[in-house]
Amino acid sequence: MTLRATGSAPDRLVSAKSPVAESVELHVHKMEGGVMQMRAVEAIDVAPGKPAVLAPGGLHLMLFGLRHSLVEGSTFPLTLDFERSGTVTIEIPVLARGAP
Repeated sequence: MTLRATGSAPDRLVSAKSPVAESVELHVHKMEGGVMQMRAVEAIDVAPGKPAVLAPGGLHLMLFGLRHSLVEGSTFPLTLDFERSGTVTIEIPVLARGAP
């Protein structure tokens, strides 16, 4: 997923939620002491002209407490809460594990 600030002011993704999970956390992978670590982050910055790319191995969203299995080929709603832009709900496609 790529987040873009369409105006001239920066924005921040501050939270996310979905009816398919008990909670959704903002995370990042970072190398610390030669070991890859996954950490929750408070927000994801989105600057004009510098999109924030969410992908495996970097910034990403983690769904915890899935309420049911996610079926490849289906979609589910994800609500993103931004500091400036407010709330945006998008449909997330369920891809096969390891899909590009």
